[in-house]
Amino acid sequence: MLLTFTPNADWARRPAGYTWSEVAGVATDSRDRVYVFNRGDHPVMIFDRDGTFLSSWGEGVFTRAHGITIGPDDAVYCTDDLGHTVRKFTPDGRLLMTLGVSGQPSDTGATSIDYRTIRHAGLPFNYPTNVALSGDGDLYIADGYGNARVHKFSAAGKLLFSWGEPGDGPGQFHVPHGIAIDRHGTVFVADRENSRVQLFSPAGKFLDHWTDIARPCQVAFDAAGNLVVAELGYHAGMWPGTSAPSPNATGGRISIFSANGKLLARWGGGQNPTAPGDFFAPHDVCIDSHGDLYVAEVVWSAGGNRGLVAADCHALQKFVLQASAS
Repeated sequence: MLLTFTPNADWARRPAGYTWSEVAGVATDSRDRVYVFNRGDHPVMIFDRDGTFLSSWGEGVFTRAHGITIGPDDAVYCTDDLGHTVRKFTPDGRLLMTLGVSGQPSDTGATSIDYRTIRHAGLPFNYPTNVALSGDGDLYIADGYGNARVHKFSAAGKLLFSWGEPGDGPGQFHVPHGIAIDRHGTVFVADRENSRVQLFSPAGKFLDHWTDIARPCQVAFDAAGNLVVAELGYHAGMWPGTSAPSPNATGGRISIFSANGKLLARWGGGQNPTAPGDFFAPHDVCIDSHGDLYVAEVVWSAGGNRGLVAADCHALQKFVLQASAS
């Protein structure tokens, strides 16, 4: 199968005065409207697929935007990592449900957002990261920077069970950051600081892991069942005292794998991170009904605030699908 895309780094046309330092999350609804969850004054900006601005909401609601997921009914799930909560909204921003207590992390022994301070797994939440929905509406929540677990909740918000603990063995995590569920119910978890994607049954049983991946931040499935992975790589967002595995280690990139783990496409690598089609810090990815990709980048917090990349580096790119053939 051949998959090729054309990048557009200037796709989103924001109103005058609407800015973002970085985009943490991006998701599309049933009408292919694009919800951009950003760390600016207007946290949720909504665009048509052609980039026309439609509306915004969420002002003053979030401590820090992190992940966004939209369900088949167009309900919007927003993860607030520094606020230790996951909230469910209507498409126009009316709050429907809150999981967790704002400003109150669970006890994991963690003393900061640095996963290396975790001492033991805990209850929800301690810097949660992302949400995935099962076919029957249950929520699987990756938790996250200050915990090392995946929590399963009912659609009504009841905690059903959790799994995971700190470590690098099967079923263990060092920052379970991204999460997605395939058409068979298998749960794919982007285990970022272990540079792998782990596969689990719906009950949390470890099944497999894929390792041709560089610090994955998010995973998503296209209509054909291929897995798209947003990889942070080793040029940005490194924890103090850590380093790349080799001097030539890749930077941020996008990889697409078949359902059985065969690499189908890969681009980026961070050699020219401000160029359209390359990346500095990919953090989220989603796919619309046309097969086009949207990639969000946390440029500022991953190193832009330290001068590691130009201040005008793109924080959101669209990739238009050009070819999909055997």
